[in-house]
Amino acid sequence: MDAIFLSRIQFALTSMFHYIYPPLSVGLGILLVVMEGIYLKTKNPLYRRITKFWVNIFALTFALGVATGLVQLFGFGTNWARYSKFVGDVFGSALGAEGVFAFFLEAGFLGILLFGWERVKPGIHYLATILVCVGAHFSAVWIVVANSWMQTPTGYKIVGEGLQAKAVVTDFWEMMLNPSSIDRIVHVLIGCWLSGIFLVLSVSAYYYLKKRHLAFSKACMKIGLIAASIALVLQLISADSSAKGVATYQPSKLAAMEGVYKTEKSTPMMIFGWIDEEKEKVTGLGIPGLLSFFVYRDFSTPVVGFDQIAKEDRPPSNIVFQSYHTMIYMWGLMVLAVLLATFFWKKGSLAKAKMTLLFLVFSVLFPQIANQVGWMTAEIGRQPWIVYGVLRTTEGVSTNINANQVVGSIIMFICIYILLFTLFIYLLNKKIQHGPEEEDTIHEEAAVYQDRSYT
Repeated sequence: MDAIFLSRIQFALTSMFHYIYPPLSVGLGILLVVMEGIYLKTKNPLYRRITKFWVNIFALTFALGVATGLVQLFGFGTNWARYSKFVGDVFGSALGAEGVFAFFLEAGFLGILLFGWERVKPGIHYLATILVCVGAHFSAVWIVVANSWMQTPTGYKIVGEGLQAKAVVTDFWEMMLNPSSIDRIVHVLIGCWLSGIFLVLSVSAYYYLKKRHLAFSKACMKIGLIAASIALVLQLISADSSAKGVATYQPSKLAAMEGVYKTEKSTPMMIFGWIDEEKEKVTGLGIPGLLSFFVYRDFSTPVVGFDQIAKEDRPPSNIVFQSYHTMIYMWGLMVLAVLLATFFWKKGSLAKAKMTLLFLVFSVLFPQIANQVGWMTAEIGRQPWIVYGVLRTTEGVSTNINANQVVGSIIMFICIYILLFTLFIYLLNKKIQHGPEEEDTIHEEAAVYQDRSYT
């Protein structure tokens, strides 16, 4: 394996590990706003208890997200120096804005969120919660904007030639609002919400099974089921819009996603299958005309296949196909989990539905898997371009690294990430096993809280 392929593996490893944590932060952030808002509205100390518990989980995910995110920046410089030089002006704008308007906003008010319960007025604390949530969302927005520019670059010009060539921003807003950015921002953010929501559902189901903290679990379960129902519907709408954008601007990616080798009328949508890339054949179950309908709202309009795309411009199709369909399957499993839980909830027998509760405990994995394979679909589907239609991946790698150096760094990262993930699971499990604060303590705090003349 050469340095280019190994560098891609290294960046995939660091990216996928990092992406465990930011979605949890974004998803929990918006739920914290809801939970604390309910507390301020109802004055019910149970929701203060709920909010404080999930704030501690949020802080853990935020810390791991920051620590693992720094590796990404170093990776640009060490392994992808030519790419960094080419996109430096574009990424400098987007990532600089992410640092100023997102990270510092989130980190600046995190202290008040964590330690300000008895030190600031309730309204100020709630404002800090909102701003931390906004900061987490802004961070995701700017990162996705930068990545979307790589998918559908606009608002730039190329200056220089050869190794001195670089993209320079000519229109900041055109660069930011490139053709894929809005669809991808919405899709990514909803995926993040689902990560936080299903963590809440998973922990609540665990407490149900253990018959612990039942009032806490019931309230969290209700919030989680309502939020999940809304988010899953929105994600379906977002997926439809995103797929149309891919068909318009990245036809080779859509061809890989659905295994379309021949451009023909009534293009089928594959439910499942396997692609033999050498024989250019797809084996599986497809519904004729359904892909044509979803893309063009017409059952007969042909979808562009690989027969209209040069072989050197095609992505590796089977891994894109499997990743894309795995994402869809995970969405289906999330829908099933919510439907089952809602059914037993309305019957008043969720506490007795042990198999459904166990399914909910493991459902925390579904959005995580969906997020990971979704990014695999987006990034591998962009190949062989690192900036779609402008710069090939082979042209972006650093020239002064060799395969042995990259292998060494991959081994090092694997060891460090195993330790970090072990630490994360240990601390998360410790917090879950400890549970929320005891009722007596909460009631005492509530009495003190209500005696204060806060307005």
